[in-house]
Amino acid sequence: MRIIRLKTIYLTLLAAFLCYLLPWSGAALVARPDFVLLALLYWILRAPQFTNIGTAWFAGVLIDLASGSLFGQNALAYAVTAFFAVTYQRRLVLFNVWQQSAYVFILLVLNQGTLAILKLFAGGENPGLSYFIPCISGIILWQFVIFSSISIETHAKKT
Repeated sequence: MRIIRLKTIYLTLLAAFLCYLLPWSGAALVARPDFVLLALLYWILRAPQFTNIGTAWFAGVLIDLASGSLFGQNALAYAVTAFFAVTYQRRLVLFNVWQQSAYVFILLVLNQGTLAILKLFAGGENPGLSYFIPCISGIILWQFVIFSSISIETHAKKT
């Protein structure tokens, strides 16, 4: 098991935030995964002693400030998602990669569903099923990150 430094966690969260701030347009904007949430979920599962619900709430506030959306909606959605991630974190570590991915997909759908409900309560229109496309692109990105980190860890163990 590698030693996880707090600086590494903050740098990956900053990189995810910068990916969120990139100028997306068209179909890429519709399919853009929630980079910050994926980074949070990764670190909640890998290092729960450093990343928790408070970290998720703070990241959500930063996303709200950057996006100009209703203040607190991403913070609440991230906190709810992080709560369910932290609640089952001990069991998730025992799951294989595919079971973890299925649970992460459920968490991504929970996050998008929470955001959709909050937008509807705020008087927005029904976003439809296309609102959940970032969940699919997010789980594809999750698979890429997980399998690349597994190959890095196995390569490090061999040397």
